[in-house]
Amino acid sequence: MTLSPSARWVLRVVMALGLTFIYVPLLLVLVNSFNGDRTFAWPPHDLTTRWWAAAWENEGARQALLTSVKAGLGATAIALVLGTMVAFAVQRFKFFGRDTVSLLIVLPIALPGIVTGIALDSAWRSVMGDLGIGKGLFSVVVGHATFCVVTVYNNVLARLRRTGVNFEEASADLGASGFQTFRYVTFPLIRSALLAGGLLAFALSFDEIIVTTFTAGPGVTTLPIWIFNNLFRPNQAPIVNVVAAVLIVLSVLPVWLAQRIAGPSAGTSRT
Repeated sequence: MTLSPSARWVLRVVMALGLTFIYVPLLLVLVNSFNGDRTFAWPPHDLTTRWWAAAWENEGARQALLTSVKAGLGATAIALVLGTMVAFAVQRFKFFGRDTVSLLIVLPIALPGIVTGIALDSAWRSVMGDLGIGKGLFSVVVGHATFCVVTVYNNVLARLRRTGVNFEEASADLGASGFQTFRYVTFPLIRSALLAGGLLAFALSFDEIIVTTFTAGPGVTTLPIWIFNNLFRPNQAPIVNVVAAVLIVLSVLPVWLAQRIAGPSAGTSRT
């Protein structure tokens, strides 16, 4: 179906308005992180980097950044390992690639974060609490991994469905074992999908706050939680803008890289 010139013009206008609605607030946060005039008058006339220096000197903000990076990397590592195992299971046992099973795996990420957080908190208290294991950074990593695994799984499954089974069947016809087929045929095909899924998972973990609130132990503060705790403290407002700007950059960058990696030719160019 070919759109008329007027319809294409309307579509461009709607798209421009949508992008403006999304990106202007983000740009305002970035600009205000350099804004020396705390009245937020526009346009700003006293741009300075001193708030960035103050944010770096803030021990709480630095520790929150380090905690977020640790939690993101830990959850992403778990997701990549489990995602690889799922890919092998899908290749060996087609049952794991069926729509019903996929729905059961993906369903938890569709639940409200507060429900997932309460469920994880109850499970941790019931199981780990009886073993004398309290909540801390590890419980945050486990909580984040619940949705990171789903992100990697979706990426891998989409790539497997797009590439088909021709290469695997040819490998089996040549006498290769299931593991050899996965190692030399399937894994090279999904490698870029795994990496892209891992980057998306890291971005999701880095941004997360609701599940973290229920899974973090005493003294565990991630960057989003630090922002929330200091958002309404007048003396912290300038630093909050800087930390929010850092959060935007460190969230957008993995998503951009994932999009570049998972391009149309990503699955075949590296094989």
